[in-house]
Amino acid sequence: MRPTHLLLAVCVAATWGVNFVVIEVGLDHFPPLLLSALRFLLAALPAVFLVGRPKVAWKWIVGVGIALGVAKFGLVFVGMDQGMPAGLTSLVLQIQAVFTALFAFAVLGERLTGLRVAGMAVAVAGIAVAAVDEGTTGPLHAFALVILGGACWGVSNVLTRKASPPDALNFMVWVSTVPVLPLLALSLLTEGAGRDLAALRGLDLEGVGVILFIAWVSTVFGFGAWGWLIKRYPASTVAPFSLLVPVFGMASAWLLLDEAVSPLRWVAAALLVTGVAMTSLVRPGRSRVVAGGAGGADSTADAPTKEDPDDLPADRPTAGGLTGTAGAAAPAARG
Repeated sequence: MRPTHLLLAVCVAATWGVNFVVIEVGLDHFPPLLLSALRFLLAALPAVFLVGRPKVAWKWIVGVGIALGVAKFGLVFVGMDQGMPAGLTSLVLQIQAVFTALFAFAVLGERLTGLRVAGMAVAVAGIAVAAVDEGTTGPLHAFALVILGGACWGVSNVLTRKASPPDALNFMVWVSTVPVLPLLALSLLTEGAGRDLAALRGLDLEGVGVILFIAWVSTVFGFGAWGWLIKRYPASTVAPFSLLVPVFGMASAWLLLDEAVSPLRWVAAALLVTGVAMTSLVRPGRSRVVAGGAGGADSTADAPTKEDPDDLPADRPTAGGLTGTAGAAAPAARG
């Protein structure tokens, strides 16, 4: 990978990690479901008029929009609003790789190797350690909501695998059109019109900045850059950068929000990241193109990997080696 492209991959991971801190700031301005709805509204507009018509069937756009946009992000935002710390959320959401592997096994018939099963066990152990740590300092129900969000993310990964979108940015922009109205309706029902209107009337520059960052920087830039990298390099080259998301998430929460990172949480992080790496990086016979990273329509689709021959060593084949499974390069980014 060229140095500038490597820097781009790190920047995307950093963007998705810091995004959790931005979300936490945003929750001081907006109810969680309203914030999520506004995020998708601005991610869809005006981009939907610039990316062209959808390139997959509407059933996949609607399915991923509900599983990812309404269920996953709704649960995560509510969990954070109810006390789940930003850094810990960025870490715990990595459990999506385990859910993705299990759902892909059940629905797509993907093989579960011994290494992947061992990786799942290590990741689950990391979640257990994180739960013990959170149980002494924060609400476990908020922790559980984020875990459920990871499961919904796994569902969206499998749906994206089935859809096999050829253009990650186009797919994510059209997916972003789906959750807006359901999230707004849920916000009115559960958070109340009065609370929503008060948040909109009290909108300030910080609130505007939060929405713009979450929608345009984390979603549009993040997915666009990640999709561009995946088209240029094998999934095995790009996917490992997704493991930097919780590193940036925990570090930025510590630096910017003064979020404490206990020794037990570092143990949980080491177990979970190791387990996700073992679960996500396997050796199948062909490479796969990952349809977008966060933390998102986040999955891989069976297809030949496109590469620039000028970037390849003379003795290296254009495809093969390690490759990401469904969700391997699908960071929790975006929160």
